[in-house]
Amino acid sequence: MARMTKEERRGGIISASLKLFAEKGFYITTIPDIAEKVGMSVGSFYNYFTSKDILAKELVMYISEYLGRKIRNINEKDISTERKIYEIVSMYFNMANEKPEMIEYFLRVYLSNREVFGEGCEGMICVSPFVTEMMILFEEGVSSKDLHNQDFFSAFGLFMGYLGGMVFLFGEKILSEPLEYYKESISQNIYNALKTR
Repeated sequence: MARMTKEERRGGIISASLKLFAEKGFYITTIPDIAEKVGMSVGSFYNYFTSKDILAKELVMYISEYLGRKIRNINEKDISTERKIYEIVSMYFNMANEKPEMIEYFLRVYLSNREVFGEGCEGMICVSPFVTEMMILFEEGVSSKDLHNQDFFSAFGLFMGYLGGMVFLFGEKILSEPLEYYKESISQNIYNALKTR
């Protein structure tokens, strides 16, 4: 049996940490919990991440880079802004189904424990790959006269408010239908709220 590379082991720590932090919360989850889940000693864990706070920041950057790549792929397509919004909503809802720990971590750890993400994660630094791609979506939408020109944070807040709200309701098992059912109506609502009149 081949030994895991350092990068594979690091990926295992990231995956296990996301699940544990999403399930148990940031403060309750300990380094020994993570090390046990990955099957390594606590001492070995510290060869990869020197503290839980550093790991927490790495995780939010990992999610941001993941989302940034997905949205960049959509932004690069030769399709309408309306269609791009639909594809971003679809991608986000699929992620909530297939990688719920990523969404849970973002909503329940990053947004709820801002004190952990102070130094080195000020403002939007740790989520810049994701935020940058959303800026590109809005800027290109305004340039093509599909979207009306408005403050970025107003548009971003509206967009993410819809997505975050629906995923929260899904996670709490409040929705009467699966997330797939809401893709069309949510993407249309977002587009209608942002489009030129």
